[in-house]
This record gives sequence, C-alpha cells and structure tokens, in this order.
Amino acid sequence: MAKKKKVSANYFDAVPTRGSERPWRVKDDGMVEIDMENKGFYNTIAQKLFKKPRVSHIALDKYGSVVWKNIDGKNTVMDIIRAMESEFPKEKDRMLDRVVTYLATLQTNGFITMPRGKKKGAKS
Repeated sequence: MAKKKKVSANYFDAVPTRGSERPWRVKDDGMVEIDMENKGFYNTIAQKLFKKPRVSHIALDKYGSVVWKNIDGKNTVMDIIRAMESEFPKEKDRMLDRVVTYLATLQTNGFITMPRGKKKGAKS
C-alpha cells in the first residue's frame, strides 16, 4: 500500500509566490512556458563547448499550467487545489497529492517561494 503524505493545516494557508527572475508566458495553446537562464561554471562550459542554450524554455503540461497561473501571490495552496479540482473534476481524488508534490518541486528548484504562517487576509 502506498504511503500517504501528511500535510499540515498551516500548509494549506500558505501563499506561494513566483520568482520574479523567471520570465514566463502563456503560449497560443494555453500552456505556460517558463524561461530558465542556465548560469554557473558548468553551464558556461556546456554553452561554449557543446553549443547548449543560455536560456532553456520549460513547457508546462496542462496541470502545471493551471497551477502556475494560479500562483499569483494571493491564492493559498487550498485555493490552488480547489482551482485544480474545478478544472479537472474527474481527477479530484488525486488533486491534493498532485498539487502538493508539484508545489514542492517548484519550490525545491527555486521557481516559487512558500512563506508560511499567515492566512489570506490576515493583518500583520
């Protein structure tokens, strides 16, 4: 049996924000594409020796595109889960795990930040 992830209630109140250093666009097909600059020593060598691009264009799938569009600095994780459930109602039972895993991947790779603790609309 697969192990279930435990997610704290505070996590659902977190408001993820996109990194401003990552330009992105919505393509004609509605999918999101994010630009990622390949920096650093090894990337510079690969660019010079192997003609690797300075900027990679990361095309998100239909799920990732909906999540990314909903990361606006206002929506909580729970708001994003609800948006995904609305967009993909037949997959509602898998949406919690899918969104939490995807947000963790985005955070690990520096595409988003995930401050914790304050609820939407809470005063400082």
